[in-house]
Amino acid sequence: MQLKGENLAAHLEGKLQAAYLVHGDEPLLVIEAADAIRAAARRRGFDDREVLTAIAGFNWNDLYHAAGSLSLFAGRKLIDLRIPNAKPGRDGSAALQEYCARPSPDALLLVTMHGVDWRDEKSAWMNALAAAGAVVKLLPPALADLSTWIAGRLRRQQQSANTEGLRFIAERVEGNLLAAHQEILKLGVLYPLGALSLEQIRDAVLNVARYDLDGLREAMLAGDLVRLTRTLDGLQQEGEAPLLVLWAMSEEVRTLAQIHFGLAGRQPLDLLLKEARVWGARQALIKGALKRVDGKRATAALTHAARIDRMIKGLASGDVWDEFRRLGLHIAAL
Repeated sequence: MQLKGENLAAHLEGKLQAAYLVHGDEPLLVIEAADAIRAAARRRGFDDREVLTAIAGFNWNDLYHAAGSLSLFAGRKLIDLRIPNAKPGRDGSAALQEYCARPSPDALLLVTMHGVDWRDEKSAWMNALAAAGAVVKLLPPALADLSTWIAGRLRRQQQSANTEGLRFIAERVEGNLLAAHQEILKLGVLYPLGALSLEQIRDAVLNVARYDLDGLREAMLAGDLVRLTRTLDGLQQEGEAPLLVLWAMSEEVRTLAQIHFGLAGRQPLDLLLKEARVWGARQALIKGALKRVDGKRATAALTHAARIDRMIKGLASGDVWDEFRRLGLHIAAL
Protein backbone atom coordinates (compact mmCIF):
# COMPACT_ATOMS: atom_id res chain seq x y z
CA MET A 1 0.00 0.00 0.00
CA GLN A 2 0.97 3.63 -0.44
CA LEU A 3 0.57 5.60 2.79
CA LYS A 4 0.62 9.39 3.14
CA GLY A 5 2.71 10.80 5.93
CA GLU A 6 -0.23 12.57 7.56
CA ASN A 7 -2.08 9.22 7.81
CA LEU A 8 0.78 7.30 9.42
CA ALA A 9 -0.19 7.95 13.06
CA ALA A 10 -3.74 6.67 12.56
CA HIS A 11 -2.44 3.65 10.63
CA LEU A 12 -0.07 2.70 13.46
CA GLU A 13 -3.00 2.42 15.86
CA GLY A 14 -4.18 -0.64 13.89
CA LYS A 15 -2.51 -3.80 12.65
CA LEU A 16 1.09 -3.38 11.58
CA GLN A 17 2.33 -4.41 8.15
CA ALA A 18 5.15 -6.88 7.59
CA ALA A 19 7.35 -4.23 5.97
CA TYR A 20 7.61 -0.44 5.78
CA LEU A 21 9.60 1.82 3.49
CA VAL A 22 9.93 5.41 4.72
CA HIS A 23 11.49 7.94 2.37
CA GLY A 24 11.62 11.67 1.70
CA ASP A 25 13.96 14.57 1.09
CA GLU A 26 13.64 16.07 4.58
CA PRO A 27 15.67 14.11 7.18
CA LEU A 28 13.51 15.37 10.06
CA LEU A 29 10.32 13.90 8.61
CA VAL A 30 11.98 10.56 7.82
CA ILE A 31 13.48 10.36 11.32
CA GLU A 32 10.16 11.13 13.03
CA ALA A 33 8.16 8.68 10.90
CA ALA A 34 10.69 5.91 11.48
CA ASP A 35 10.66 6.62 15.24
CA ALA A 36 6.85 6.34 15.24
CA ILE A 37 7.01 2.95 13.51
CA ARG A 38 9.69 1.71 15.94
CA ALA A 39 7.57 2.80 18.91
CA ALA A 40 4.49 1.08 17.49
CA ALA A 41 6.51 -2.08 16.88
CA ARG A 42 7.74 -2.12 20.49
CA ARG A 43 4.15 -1.82 21.71
CA ARG A 44 3.27 -4.89 19.61
CA GLY A 45 6.03 -7.06 21.09
CA PHE A 46 8.89 -6.48 18.66
CA ASP A 47 11.34 -6.24 21.53
CA ASP A 48 14.47 -7.23 19.61
CA ARG A 49 16.00 -4.86 17.06
CA GLU A 50 18.85 -5.20 14.59
CA VAL A 51 20.22 -2.25 12.61
CA LEU A 52 21.65 -2.86 9.13
CA THR A 53 23.25 -0.10 7.06
CA ALA A 54 23.51 -0.84 3.35
CA ILE A 55 26.63 1.08 2.39
CA ALA A 56 29.20 0.05 -0.23
CA GLY A 57 30.20 -3.60 0.27
CA PHE A 58 27.10 -4.48 2.30
CA ASN A 59 26.32 -8.19 2.27
CA TRP A 60 22.62 -8.54 1.50
CA ASN A 61 22.63 -12.03 2.99
CA ASP A 62 22.67 -10.21 6.33
CA LEU A 63 19.01 -9.36 5.71
CA TYR A 64 18.09 -13.05 5.67
CA HIS A 65 20.32 -13.77 8.68
CA ALA A 66 18.64 -10.98 10.65
CA ALA A 67 15.19 -12.40 9.93
CA GLY A 68 16.28 -15.90 10.88
CA SER A 69 18.34 -15.21 14.00
CA LEU A 70 15.68 -14.60 16.64
CA SER A 71 16.66 -14.45 20.29
CA LEU A 72 15.37 -17.15 22.62
CA PHE A 73 14.84 -14.54 25.35
CA ALA A 74 13.22 -11.77 23.34
CA GLY A 75 10.03 -11.36 21.40
CA ARG A 76 9.77 -10.67 17.73
CA LYS A 77 12.40 -8.63 15.88
CA LEU A 78 12.43 -5.27 14.14
CA ILE A 79 14.93 -5.24 11.25
CA ASP A 80 16.01 -1.62 10.87
CA LEU A 81 17.50 -1.40 7.36
CA ARG A 82 19.00 1.95 6.34
CA ILE A 83 20.00 2.71 2.75
CA PRO A 84 21.85 6.05 2.86
CA ASN A 85 22.23 6.55 -0.89
CA ALA A 86 18.66 5.46 -1.82
CA LYS A 87 20.06 2.91 -4.28
CA PRO A 88 19.96 -0.73 -3.16
CA GLY A 89 21.68 -1.81 -6.37
CA ARG A 90 21.09 -5.04 -8.24
CA ASP A 91 21.83 -7.34 -5.30
CA GLY A 92 19.78 -5.24 -2.90
CA SER A 93 16.85 -5.05 -5.29
CA ALA A 94 16.83 -8.83 -5.66
CA ALA A 95 17.18 -9.35 -1.90
CA LEU A 96 14.32 -6.99 -1.05
CA GLN A 97 12.03 -8.58 -3.62
CA GLU A 98 12.85 -12.06 -2.37
CA TYR A 99 12.32 -11.07 1.27
CA CYS A 100 9.00 -9.35 0.51
CA ALA A 101 7.77 -12.43 -1.35
CA ARG A 102 8.13 -14.44 1.89
CA PRO A 103 8.42 -12.01 4.84
CA SER A 104 9.25 -13.50 8.21
CA PRO A 105 6.13 -13.81 10.41
CA ASP A 106 8.26 -12.98 13.45
CA ALA A 107 9.98 -9.91 12.06
CA LEU A 108 9.03 -6.44 10.90
CA LEU A 109 11.21 -4.85 8.22
CA LEU A 110 11.68 -1.06 8.35
CA VAL A 111 13.59 0.47 5.42
CA THR A 112 14.56 4.16 5.52
CA MET A 113 16.21 6.24 2.80
CA HIS A 114 16.50 9.77 1.42
CA GLY A 115 16.62 11.15 -2.10
CA VAL A 116 14.34 8.68 -3.87
CA ASP A 117 13.54 9.81 -7.41
CA TRP A 118 10.64 8.97 -9.74
CA ARG A 119 12.52 6.06 -11.32
CA ASP A 120 13.01 4.41 -7.93
CA GLU A 121 9.30 4.85 -7.18
CA LYS A 122 8.49 2.70 -10.23
CA SER A 123 11.14 0.06 -9.46
CA ALA A 124 10.37 -3.60 -8.84
CA TRP A 125 11.90 -3.56 -5.36
CA MET A 126 9.74 -0.62 -4.24
CA ASN A 127 6.63 -2.24 -5.69
CA ALA A 128 7.53 -5.38 -3.74
CA LEU A 129 7.74 -3.40 -0.49
CA ALA A 130 4.39 -1.75 -1.23
CA ALA A 131 2.81 -5.15 -1.89
CA ALA A 132 4.22 -6.70 1.29
CA GLY A 133 3.53 -3.71 3.51
CA ALA A 134 3.45 0.07 3.18
CA VAL A 135 5.50 2.73 1.41
CA VAL A 136 5.42 6.07 3.24
CA LYS A 137 6.47 9.05 1.12
CA LEU A 138 7.05 12.15 3.24
CA LEU A 139 6.64 15.52 1.55
CA PRO A 140 7.85 18.72 3.22
CA PRO A 141 5.29 21.49 3.62
CA ALA A 142 5.17 23.94 0.72
CA LEU A 143 6.44 27.42 1.45
CA ALA A 144 2.87 28.71 1.62
CA ASP A 145 2.06 26.06 4.27
CA LEU A 146 5.21 26.45 6.36
CA SER A 147 3.61 28.86 8.85
CA THR A 148 0.78 26.36 9.44
CA TRP A 149 3.33 23.58 9.97
CA ILE A 150 5.20 25.72 12.50
CA ALA A 151 1.93 26.58 14.30
CA GLY A 152 1.18 22.87 14.61
CA ARG A 153 4.60 22.20 16.12
CA LEU A 154 4.13 25.01 18.62
CA ARG A 155 0.75 23.55 19.65
CA ARG A 156 2.49 20.28 20.52
CA GLN A 157 4.42 22.14 23.22
CA GLN A 158 1.36 24.23 24.19
CA GLN A 159 2.61 27.46 22.68
CA SER A 160 1.28 29.73 19.94
CA ALA A 161 2.24 32.74 17.86
CA ASN A 162 0.34 35.27 15.79
CA THR A 163 0.55 35.49 12.00
CA GLU A 164 3.46 37.89 12.04
CA GLY A 165 5.44 35.74 14.45
CA LEU A 166 4.83 32.59 12.42
CA ARG A 167 5.91 34.36 9.24
CA PHE A 168 9.07 35.61 10.97
CA ILE A 169 10.04 32.05 11.91
CA ALA A 170 9.15 30.69 8.47
CA GLU A 171 11.34 33.20 6.64
CA ARG A 172 14.33 32.30 8.77
CA VAL A 173 14.05 28.52 8.56
CA GLU A 174 12.95 28.28 4.92
CA GLY A 175 14.09 25.01 3.36
CA ASN A 176 15.51 23.59 6.60
CA LEU A 177 12.89 21.71 8.62
CA LEU A 178 15.46 20.20 10.98
CA ALA A 179 16.62 23.69 11.94
CA ALA A 180 12.97 24.77 12.24
CA HIS A 181 12.34 21.90 14.64
CA GLN A 182 15.34 22.93 16.75
CA GLU A 183 14.27 26.58 16.86
CA ILE A 184 10.73 25.60 17.91
CA LEU A 185 12.08 23.39 20.69
CA LYS A 186 14.27 26.27 21.82
CA LEU A 187 11.19 28.49 22.14
CA GLY A 188 9.69 25.80 24.38
CA VAL A 189 12.73 25.87 26.63
CA LEU A 190 13.09 29.65 26.81
CA TYR A 191 9.47 30.70 27.31
CA PRO A 192 6.45 29.49 29.30
CA LEU A 193 3.32 27.91 27.86
CA GLY A 194 0.91 30.14 25.99
CA ALA A 195 1.18 32.86 23.38
CA LEU A 196 4.62 34.04 22.25
CA SER A 197 5.18 37.68 21.40
CA LEU A 198 6.98 38.76 18.23
CA GLU A 199 9.73 40.26 20.42
CA GLN A 200 10.31 36.91 22.15
CA ILE A 201 10.48 35.13 18.81
CA ARG A 202 12.90 37.68 17.35
CA ASP A 203 15.16 37.38 20.37
CA ALA A 204 15.28 33.59 20.16
CA VAL A 205 15.13 32.51 16.53
CA LEU A 206 18.30 32.49 14.47
CA ASN A 207 18.48 33.02 10.72
CA VAL A 208 18.96 29.39 9.71
CA ALA A 209 17.39 29.40 6.26
CA ARG A 210 19.02 27.04 3.78
CA TYR A 211 18.90 28.83 0.47
CA ASP A 212 19.26 26.60 -2.56
CA LEU A 213 19.19 26.83 -6.33
CA ASP A 214 15.86 25.00 -6.61
CA GLY A 215 14.27 27.63 -4.38
CA LEU A 216 15.77 30.35 -6.56
CA ARG A 217 14.32 28.83 -9.72
CA GLU A 218 10.92 28.36 -8.12
CA ALA A 219 10.77 31.96 -6.85
CA MET A 220 11.78 33.35 -10.25
CA LEU A 221 9.20 31.32 -12.17
CA ALA A 222 6.47 31.99 -9.60
CA GLY A 223 7.07 35.73 -9.76
CA ASP A 224 7.74 35.87 -6.00
CA LEU A 225 9.92 38.99 -5.89
CA VAL A 226 10.44 38.99 -2.12
CA ARG A 227 11.54 35.36 -2.00
CA LEU A 228 13.69 35.81 -5.13
CA THR A 229 15.59 38.71 -3.61
CA ARG A 230 15.93 37.00 -0.23
CA THR A 231 17.21 33.80 -1.83
CA LEU A 232 19.79 35.58 -3.97
CA ASP A 233 20.99 37.49 -0.91
CA GLY A 234 21.24 34.23 1.03
CA LEU A 235 23.14 32.45 -1.75
CA GLN A 236 25.59 35.34 -1.97
CA GLN A 237 26.17 35.35 1.78
CA GLU A 238 26.63 31.56 1.80
CA GLY A 239 29.28 31.82 -0.93
CA GLU A 240 27.43 29.93 -3.65
CA ALA A 241 29.43 29.68 -6.89
CA PRO A 242 28.18 32.29 -9.41
CA LEU A 243 28.49 29.79 -12.26
CA LEU A 244 25.99 27.49 -10.55
CA VAL A 245 23.58 30.36 -9.91
CA LEU A 246 23.84 31.41 -13.56
CA TRP A 247 23.27 27.82 -14.69
CA ALA A 248 20.11 27.50 -12.56
CA MET A 249 18.63 30.78 -13.78
CA SER A 250 19.67 30.27 -17.41
CA GLU A 251 18.05 26.84 -17.56
CA GLU A 252 14.66 28.33 -16.78
CA VAL A 253 15.14 31.29 -19.12
CA ARG A 254 16.21 28.96 -21.93
CA THR A 255 13.16 26.76 -21.33
CA LEU A 256 10.82 29.76 -21.57
CA ALA A 257 12.49 30.96 -24.77
CA GLN A 258 12.41 27.47 -26.31
CA ILE A 259 8.70 26.97 -25.58
CA HIS A 260 7.77 30.43 -26.87
CA PHE A 261 9.65 29.66 -30.10
CA GLY A 262 7.62 26.46 -30.47
CA LEU A 263 4.35 28.23 -29.71
CA ALA A 264 5.14 30.78 -32.42
CA GLY A 265 5.36 27.83 -34.79
CA ARG A 266 1.91 26.66 -33.64
CA GLN A 267 3.18 23.58 -31.82
CA PRO A 268 0.99 22.32 -28.94
CA LEU A 269 2.05 23.40 -25.46
CA ASP A 270 1.86 19.89 -23.97
CA LEU A 271 4.29 18.58 -26.60
CA LEU A 272 6.66 21.49 -26.04
CA LEU A 273 6.63 20.91 -22.27
CA LYS A 274 7.44 17.25 -22.82
CA GLU A 275 10.28 18.06 -25.22
CA ALA A 276 11.68 20.55 -22.70
CA ARG A 277 11.50 17.86 -19.99
CA VAL A 278 9.15 19.91 -17.82
CA TRP A 279 7.35 17.54 -15.44
CA GLY A 280 5.25 17.56 -12.28
CA ALA A 281 4.90 20.70 -10.19
CA ARG A 282 7.36 22.56 -12.44
CA GLN A 283 4.77 22.49 -15.24
CA ALA A 284 2.46 24.85 -13.36
CA LEU A 285 5.36 27.22 -12.64
CA ILE A 286 6.47 27.27 -16.29
CA LYS A 287 2.91 27.79 -17.54
CA GLY A 288 2.45 30.71 -15.16
CA ALA A 289 5.76 32.26 -16.25
CA LEU A 290 4.84 31.86 -19.94
CA LYS A 291 1.79 34.06 -19.38
CA ARG A 292 3.96 36.73 -17.76
CA VAL A 293 7.06 36.53 -19.98
CA ASP A 294 6.63 36.71 -23.74
CA GLY A 295 9.10 35.42 -26.32
CA LYS A 296 10.83 38.77 -26.83
CA ARG A 297 11.38 39.17 -23.09
CA ALA A 298 12.72 35.61 -22.75
CA THR A 299 15.17 36.16 -25.62
CA ALA A 300 16.39 39.42 -24.04
CA ALA A 301 16.90 37.54 -20.75
CA LEU A 302 19.06 34.97 -22.57
CA THR A 303 21.22 37.79 -23.92
CA HIS A 304 21.47 39.18 -20.38
CA ALA A 305 22.55 35.75 -19.07
CA ALA A 306 25.28 35.60 -21.73
CA ARG A 307 26.56 38.98 -20.56
CA ILE A 308 26.68 37.73 -16.94
CA ASP A 309 28.65 34.70 -18.14
CA ARG A 310 31.28 37.04 -19.60
CA MET A 311 31.43 38.91 -16.28
CA ILE A 312 32.03 35.68 -14.36
CA LYS A 313 34.85 34.78 -16.76
CA GLY A 314 36.43 38.22 -16.38
CA LEU A 315 35.66 39.27 -19.95
CA ALA A 316 33.29 42.09 -18.94
CA SER A 317 33.02 44.43 -15.96
CA GLY A 318 30.14 44.70 -13.52
CA ASP A 319 28.72 43.32 -10.25
CA VAL A 320 27.64 39.73 -10.96
CA TRP A 321 25.19 39.52 -8.05
CA ASP A 322 23.51 42.79 -8.99
CA GLU A 323 23.08 41.39 -12.49
CA PHE A 324 21.59 38.20 -11.07
CA ARG A 325 18.99 40.34 -9.31
CA ARG A 326 18.21 42.23 -12.50
CA LEU A 327 17.93 39.00 -14.49
CA GLY A 328 15.65 37.43 -11.87
CA LEU A 329 13.42 40.50 -11.69
CA HIS A 330 13.23 40.59 -15.50
CA ILE A 331 11.57 37.13 -15.40
CA ALA A 332 9.68 37.45 -12.11
CA ALA A 333 8.15 40.90 -12.47
CA LEU A 334 4.81 41.46 -14.16
